[in-house]
Amino acid sequence: MPYSSQAVARPYFIAAIALFIVQIVFGLIVGLQYVVGDFLFPELPFNMVRMVHTNLLFIWLLFGFMGAAYYLIPEEAEKELHSPNLARVLFWMFLIVGVLTILGYLFVSYAKLAEITGNRFFPTMGREFLEQPTILKVGIVVVTVGFLYNIGMTVLQGRKTAINLVLLTGLTGLAVLFLLAFYNPDNLVLDKYYRWWVIHLWVEGVWGLIMAAILAFVLIKITGVDREVIEKWLYLIVATVLITSIIGTGHHYYWIGTPEYWQWWGSFFSALEPIPFFIITLFTFNMFNRRRYRHPNKAAARWAVGTAVVAFLGAGVWGFLQSIASVNYYTHGTQLTAAHAHLAFYGAYVMIVLTIISYAMPMLRGRAAANSNSSQVVEMWSFWLMTVSMVLLTLFLTIAGIFQVYLQRISETPMSFLEVQEKIVILYWLQEMAGLIFFIGLVVYTISFLVGSKGKE
Repeated sequence: MPYSSQAVARPYFIAAIALFIVQIVFGLIVGLQYVVGDFLFPELPFNMVRMVHTNLLFIWLLFGFMGAAYYLIPEEAEKELHSPNLARVLFWMFLIVGVLTILGYLFVSYAKLAEITGNRFFPTMGREFLEQPTILKVGIVVVTVGFLYNIGMTVLQGRKTAINLVLLTGLTGLAVLFLLAFYNPDNLVLDKYYRWWVIHLWVEGVWGLIMAAILAFVLIKITGVDREVIEKWLYLIVATVLITSIIGTGHHYYWIGTPEYWQWWGSFFSALEPIPFFIITLFTFNMFNRRRYRHPNKAAARWAVGTAVVAFLGAGVWGFLQSIASVNYYTHGTQLTAAHAHLAFYGAYVMIVLTIISYAMPMLRGRAAANSNSSQVVEMWSFWLMTVSMVLLTLFLTIAGIFQVYLQRISETPMSFLEVQEKIVILYWLQEMAGLIFFIGLVVYTISFLVGSKGKE
């Protein structure tokens, strides 16, 4: 580890994994409530558990992104982090904000939470994925501004590379777009319209820049390919991500009361959205074909390749399958949406955070370049357990969605929603089993860092 200030990334990575584990526990509870409706009711009602599950996803991924930035920015800028102490203070601030958000959901009714946090004075609550109380949203903004100042000053005072500039652009876009979470218009169409400027342009826009920058950094380190070659691919990826994702927001505008032309714009640019993920796949395999040496951290290499392939399948293929207006007319709101969301988030963002943790954590713990061989074998098992189970979960949800489309919306004698749910309950049980295997894989991933910890084998 060439720069001592990179050590501030370690608590961010640890918090990310800890919150990830909690998120999956709540995901398992949600899955079980699909088939056992009164499970943990009324203590943990479905709407609250689902809200915790989705909010934790965003919180722990942001911890992962910040940890990744604190680790790679000093190496890219070739200087110590501007203020390691500020990074440590912001860690505890963000952890407190995140924990308070989840505890508020768990122990206070949402209406009461809105009342005691003054939502009536500045209403921002009640929007899916943006349910955080206004006062905690302000806390997130404070943490984000401090974080951007810290890494921005580091880049400004050091070497400028394509990787740290793309990463900084993506993180800045993430922060700026979150400000729209404070705009909550009374008109429902406007509310839905601008909400997607946060959610869509995060996960299908600026987060794509963050993912590409982290992946490029890891590939440089584990393949030894010339920086100039990787940076050319990175520019191409950034261009295609931004071109397709910005207007591709239109696939969320089909049925919310917006003008009809969005069905054409949204369909056309959504059809192009798999392109950047296909380029990322080509980029990754091309770099491994060109590699100059075999890095000892084989587990990180496996995660990097997996990120490219699964991101293309989840975000690209499964996204394309339902984003054309004429198809989305039938699939909208079915389990096909959930199938796409699970595989896309796992492939594009969960795996890239696990990639950088897999690469960086050995060095953050004092190793030269990699964990012991036995540790990496265990980590490989975690890779396959999580990836295969997520693919199976996606397939079960996809089949459930197809049944929903046919039985509810295409059949000559359409059934009601609840009648169809009874028909596909076996698929929800299979989904729960896949989720349990995924949880086991995540625990194995965590344990892998403890195996052979006294030295290399």
